[in-house]
Amino acid sequence: MHATLPLLQATEFPSLRRHQLTTLQVNLGYRCNQSCVHCHVNAGPNRTEMMDEDTLGLIAQVLQARAIETLDLTGGAPELHGGFRRLVQQARALGVRVIDRCNLTILFEPGQEDLAQFLADQQVEVVASLPCYSLENVDKQRGEGVFDKSIAALKQLNALGYGQPGSGLTLNLVYNPQGPSLPPDQVKLQADYKRELSSHFGIVFNDLFALANMPIKRFGSMLISKGQFRTYMQLLRDSFAGGNLEHVMCRSLVSVDWQGYLYDCDFNQQLELPLPLLGGVHAPSGRPHLRELMQFDPQGHPIRVADHCYGCTAGQGSSCGGALPE
Repeated sequence: MHATLPLLQATEFPSLRRHQLTTLQVNLGYRCNQSCVHCHVNAGPNRTEMMDEDTLGLIAQVLQARAIETLDLTGGAPELHGGFRRLVQQARALGVRVIDRCNLTILFEPGQEDLAQFLADQQVEVVASLPCYSLENVDKQRGEGVFDKSIAALKQLNALGYGQPGSGLTLNLVYNPQGPSLPPDQVKLQADYKRELSSHFGIVFNDLFALANMPIKRFGSMLISKGQFRTYMQLLRDSFAGGNLEHVMCRSLVSVDWQGYLYDCDFNQQLELPLPLLGGVHAPSGRPHLRELMQFDPQGHPIRVADHCYGCTAGQGSSCGGALPE
């Protein structure tokens, strides 16, 4: 795989500082039942990196100590971690909003037959990957048979109340472009998704998040192989919108890797660009850990930026919650 960090470090991206921390985004491990072309984590069935019990036990402590509002669980497929359900229950008991970034097909993996019911019982918000509403495009990006399984999973979630008006169970979908282009207008695309999924499958959902593909890991390596990396980076730079800087997710989010180390965002995590040290703490590894977050508040600290940050500020903007507010 081609390394992308050397192509991203020299940057003119504006400096940023943190606002109040409201979201802890935790990567429970890189094991996944899928291997998607656009995956910036390079997750897959053969990955073995998974968070250990000691680190997992720190998460609820940090949520409480920092009065964090949202726990955002990702992977890989976060549900494959043996402690996933226990962590969800701990966070919900603290009154924390929990988001599960779900690839949908995980609902049909052995041992996950009751997963959808568990998520509904805990009132977990589901953010589900569905890169298109057509079989051909989804299977091309995510693998043969993924579209049919995804539709079946969405129907299962709908039957439990997800996406249904007044249920209190939120189901959001995620769109990624097929290649090196910016996502289309999120509002218009959401209308297309709702029309097509409703008319063909009777599926309903709350919102669509349109995310730009980041020029890192598997997707970035593919761009390099095809000679498209520099062209895509130029598109991101040319589409920079300064108004998006106030709303980028790194202002209020801290990303945690499977070992418990801290980063400004999930993308910096994959590039191994750690959060600047907190409160002058010098951990043996030189990287801040969840333990330091128990003692030090990152508000006001600088955010580590590089050229890939243009991916979050290009056009309508892009974050874990889709397009950024105008």
